[in-house]
Amino acid sequence: MTKKDIILKVADQTGLMQIDVKAVVQKTFDCIVEALVRGEKIELRNFGVFKIKQRKSRTGRNPRTNQIIPVPPRKVVVFKSGLEMKQKVK
Repeated sequence: MTKKDIILKVADQTGLMQIDVKAVVQKTFDCIVEALVRGEKIELRNFGVFKIKQRKSRTGRNPRTNQIIPVPPRKVVVFKSGLEMKQKVK
């Protein structure tokens, strides 16, 4: 499912115009990204939690040349699904 699919489904189920739904969906995603950039945790009850995790530096290997390469530390976004989502997906 794409963002466009979500917009179409919400617009169809609510009777709102697609342009209005698109603005709300996009602003929601923008707010989530902005909060993650600030290092905040986003907790959506019964859906899940988005947060930033710091990965340690490590040594990697180029599979073509077998050369060992240092991989620097980096931040990644992780998502942990909520209890209600876990139960529905089972």
